[in-house]
Amino acid sequence: MKRVWRFTSEAAQASRFTETCHRSNPKSIPILPTSTFIQRQSSTLQQPSMVLDLVSLFKVSIPPYEKHLINEVAILKNKLLREASDSVRVASILEDNSESLIRSHPVFLELLNQLNSNPSLLLEVFNWRRKRNVSEFDACSNSMNAHEYSKGIKAAGRSKNIDLAVELFREAEKKGVKITSTYNALMGAFMFNGLAGKCHSLFLDMKKDPVCSPSVVTYNIVISVFGRLMLIDHMEATFKEMSELRLSPNISTYNYLIGGYISTWMWDDMEKVFQVIKSGPVVPNMKTYLLMIRGYAHLGNMEKMEEIYSLVRDHVNENEMAILRVMICAYCKSSDVDKLKKIEAMLKLIPEKEYRPWLNVLLIKLYARENLLEKMETAINEAFEHRTAVTTTGIIKCIVTAYFRCNAVENLENFIRRSVFSGWRICHSLYHCKLVMYGSQKNLRKIQNVLEEMDDINMNRNKKTLWIMYKAYWNSGQKSMVLKILGQMFKHGYTVPNDAFPS
Repeated sequence: MKRVWRFTSEAAQASRFTETCHRSNPKSIPILPTSTFIQRQSSTLQQPSMVLDLVSLFKVSIPPYEKHLINEVAILKNKLLREASDSVRVASILEDNSESLIRSHPVFLELLNQLNSNPSLLLEVFNWRRKRNVSEFDACSNSMNAHEYSKGIKAAGRSKNIDLAVELFREAEKKGVKITSTYNALMGAFMFNGLAGKCHSLFLDMKKDPVCSPSVVTYNIVISVFGRLMLIDHMEATFKEMSELRLSPNISTYNYLIGGYISTWMWDDMEKVFQVIKSGPVVPNMKTYLLMIRGYAHLGNMEKMEEIYSLVRDHVNENEMAILRVMICAYCKSSDVDKLKKIEAMLKLIPEKEYRPWLNVLLIKLYARENLLEKMETAINEAFEHRTAVTTTGIIKCIVTAYFRCNAVENLENFIRRSVFSGWRICHSLYHCKLVMYGSQKNLRKIQNVLEEMDDINMNRNKKTLWIMYKAYWNSGQKSMVLKILGQMFKHGYTVPNDAFPS
């Protein structure tokens, strides 16, 4: 059904996107048993890091700190990180700083913030505080607050400990410190672990809660879940509901919309959302630009891809190897006259540890099609070194064609020998190419060697094999062998060449 993007007069003045395109009456998502839901979505759910950044999904606003206090917490964090593998030492360090950590919520919360990148250590610190609070301190004045529980729930989710995340949520609820950010934390934990059904079910429970109301962050999580599942109707309906509640979308909202459209290859809608961001009060961030580079790369729009890349070139070159690989893939498929030069420049930015088999194979195919034999063989050698086995017939045929065009039969011989022992796809084209090349040289001994090689790996001589052999022996004047080949053709019911029996 046709989708409509509309701006109200107020939105036109504020340049903000208020009503998304939507289909009429999108069906509500069924709340299925978890195991069933996971099985159904497993083929479509993307890795969390490809579309979402959970760290930015919910940030708790905390009181401003003096610079020296933040530095003191950073010192404590570094001590903990150095001893992270020794739980006894970690507990000892925490005990030494127990008074400030337990009696000051801002200090403890700042420590949790600084440990965001290490969820397992964050959980260890959180559980120390949680147990220590219950056993020794007055629960009324020093009990853990909602923001601290939210941090613990999020860390449990990122550590893939869903049971603990749910336990902490219920504990916060029991203590009366459940707030919107607590819901958001558990929804984010479900989303991070691919439990979309539970995430949506908790969202519905939250809407019924008389105390807590969904926030922009809440809707961002739901939008991102639907986008990753490619349920675009539901994603758009959620955005529309958010707009009706007069919750102003932030840049994360738009990023998740763009991510959803990229997942479903809905390029026009992706572009419309990006234009809304550019024309409105919400400023695009790095995530926005990276998503658009990815989208334009998949679309094959090299001009716009390069335009966005130029805005964030330094960041991408230093930190975003995945984006560089996506751009290289786009160049490989493009007709850009300078694509080889651009690809080579980007490859130099990718360290050896970032090797990806699929990119290696893509480069082999590219160099083969461009008849760049030396570069192709360098890429092939890299694949052999990393034990990457090419099993696609189309790639093998590209390689064979390159060897044939460059008249490099000895290189082809070496490639076939290595391929047989490395688990690569072995097809008739490899040996047919050698037969044709040796036939053109009238090298009958080599032709016979090729036939013996085929017998060694139990590769049958099909119609094309016999035709190549017929031409080779005919051009070499080997009439007895020609008759023998014709006999095999008759035996297998193959069509014989028209010039076999001249009138």
